[in-house]
This record gives sequence, structure tokens and C-alpha cells, in this order.
Amino acid sequence: SKVDKESKTKDIEHKTAKKQDESQALTVKKEDLEATQKELDAALAYFDKLKPSCVDAGVSYEDRVARRKEEIESLQEALRILNGEDLA
Repeated sequence: SKVDKESKTKDIEHKTAKKQDESQALTVKKEDLEATQKELDAALAYFDKLKPSCVDAGVSYEDRVARRKEEIESLQEALRILNGEDLA
């Protein structure tokens, strides 16, 4: 019947419009996801770059103290040499 046909035609038009709207929404969400993933990848790369300096490198406290003491002694010796002391 004519009324049934018009009803189905309008139903098709509404569903087509709804499909287009949802397709656009999906496209926007995919773009947002891609941008967010790029930000996450950049943040993770930066984290991986920082991690070694923040996390204990597996060196014991005593080793770090000994290394620091040696470094201080060598710097003091260099300072004495630069000041003209201990010229040998």
C-alpha cells in the first residue's frame, strides 16, 4: 500500500541519516584514538629514556659511596694541580 511504502521510505531515510552520523562519529573517534596513541607512545618513549636515571642501576650503596669518594679525591687532586700545588 501507499502508506506502508511511504513509511518504509521514511524509515530508510532516517536509518541512512543515522548511519552517516554514526560513521562520522566513528571517524572522529578513530582520529582521536590515533592522536592519543601517538601521545602515549611519545610519553612511553620519554619514560623509557628517563627510567635508567631514576631507577636503581643495580649498584649497591657501598659501591656508590666508594665511587663518589674516589671522584671527590680525584677532583681535589685536580684542583690542587690547577692551583699550582703539587707540581711534580
